[in-house]
Amino acid sequence: MHFTYCPYCGEKSVKKEIGDEGWIPYCNGCQIPLWDMFTTSIICAVVNEYNEVALLQQNYVSTTKYVCVAGIMQMGENAEETAKREIKEELGLEVLDLKYIHSYAYEKKEMLMLGFRAKVKKAELQLSQEVDSAEWVPFENALEKLREGSIAWQLVKRVIGE
Repeated sequence: MHFTYCPYCGEKSVKKEIGDEGWIPYCNGCQIPLWDMFTTSIICAVVNEYNEVALLQQNYVSTTKYVCVAGIMQMGENAEETAKREIKEELGLEVLDLKYIHSYAYEKKEMLMLGFRAKVKKAELQLSQEVDSAEWVPFENALEKLREGSIAWQLVKRVIGE
């Protein structure tokens, strides 16, 4: 999100040079910089003890390619809590071990996605209403089900390579 007006007082922002940051929006009324904002979210490669990854289909994303569990961090939540909550909500699974893998800038949606590998015990997937279908996919077949180069593809590729 880019600020044209101050969210605190409504005054139109001006450009001001702020050290090494360069020219950014600034509110003269509040005397504060108005840094661009982004949404922080998580994305998880959910894997089981049989070297399978849980991949989801969400038709609002794609009707042909799969995705990983992902979701927005809620106020007061840390990234690990968000990852565990989203996996429980979307797949009905409890996380046994969670490891941070990498962060991904998703500029199209102004998001920072924090990527995790989540180990779970294989179980039947209990899907939330926002998931159209999901399945356990062996590592060797997982990348072909994801859009090549996507954040999910990059994350799963790294997790498989571990």
